[in-house]
Amino acid sequence: MGAEAIFEQQLRGYRGGQQVEIDGPGRVIRVLGENPGRLGQDVQLTLDLDLQKAAEAALGNRIGAIVALNPETGEVLAMVSRPAFDPNMFTGQINSGQWQQLQSRKFPFLNRALQGYPPASTFKIVTTAAGLESGRYSRSTILPTYPYLSIGSTRFWDWNKAGFGPLDFTGAMANSSNTFFGQIGLGVSESTLIEWAQKFGFGQQTGIELSDEEAHGLVPNATWKQEVLNEDWYPGDTLNFSVGQGAIQATPLQVAVMFAAIANGGNRITPHLQKGSDALTRRQPVNLSPTTLEELQQGLRAVVTRGTGKVLNIPSLPPVAGKSGTAEDPPRQSHTWFGAYAPAEKPEIVVVAFAENSGGGGGSIAGPIVRQVLEAYFKREETAKAQ
Repeated sequence: MGAEAIFEQQLRGYRGGQQVEIDGPGRVIRVLGENPGRLGQDVQLTLDLDLQKAAEAALGNRIGAIVALNPETGEVLAMVSRPAFDPNMFTGQINSGQWQQLQSRKFPFLNRALQGYPPASTFKIVTTAAGLESGRYSRSTILPTYPYLSIGSTRFWDWNKAGFGPLDFTGAMANSSNTFFGQIGLGVSESTLIEWAQKFGFGQQTGIELSDEEAHGLVPNATWKQEVLNEDWYPGDTLNFSVGQGAIQATPLQVAVMFAAIANGGNRITPHLQKGSDALTRRQPVNLSPTTLEELQQGLRAVVTRGTGKVLNIPSLPPVAGKSGTAEDPPRQSHTWFGAYAPAEKPEIVVVAFAENSGGGGGSIAGPIVRQVLEAYFKREETAKAQ
């Protein structure tokens, strides 16, 4: 599985041998052909061992995943999925008790960093881009927010059940207002949301070497809904879509790639696990205007300074930008997300944490997980500079 399977052929090499002619008693008469064989090649991973350990400790026993990337190069610095298992169990014969123990641990063979889940309010990055790039809204746009938006007989509630009063894009991002971004989504229509979701890489594999294990996720549209659910697309679907709920599915790795595009100035990077990969040459511009990019960076910074991500606004870290997310999954508890990059002005690292059916909010559950990973990264950086 994983990197061991992907790089097996490079690591293994192949055995040599001879084709020989022998006489009756088995003595070699002559050598007909010879293959000297070849040693396997070394493979150096992009993973940072200390950061990988820190990420594993930060996620602990929670079910979920963490992805840490270099936003400029796409190097995967850490990737954690829980629950996990010890592959050494399979070097010998596994007994039924061990197998039953693995089966009781909620799919330990699944790499959750590469599986799709509703991205919740992290998707408001896409909705902001769609709204501003459509030309229908500008950075000076101010919209009222409400306890809920009504679509027919259905009420789509803001998460605080009260609304936040009039907000601009920065304030809406900081407060994660569902009714603000719902209005943006309805204003630009689902086709514009779909276009920008695809530009950020949703609904497609990221290009990481683990393609056999990586889900595409899902960017829903009217055709998909009719084929799969035999239903028409309704305004309520667009509203749900605009806040990262409903049928949309994204992997933690895809969400990390989205954050990296904001951190690096507007390029969709190709995440990779092997040092020296050609992924560095596979950067695609998302085609954000400078004003939209500036608004997104300003809004994500406001999340941490005065919004739902204040748990990362601490002296032990440089300025951080990020976004929380809480995805409903009835009848189970909600999923929680937090994505961040730092330092905000010149980002070196992106970290995304996902906690499956954790309950609570993204800022309170996933936020501290991201904080712990960032603290480990920057503490080491400070130590290295001091030496």
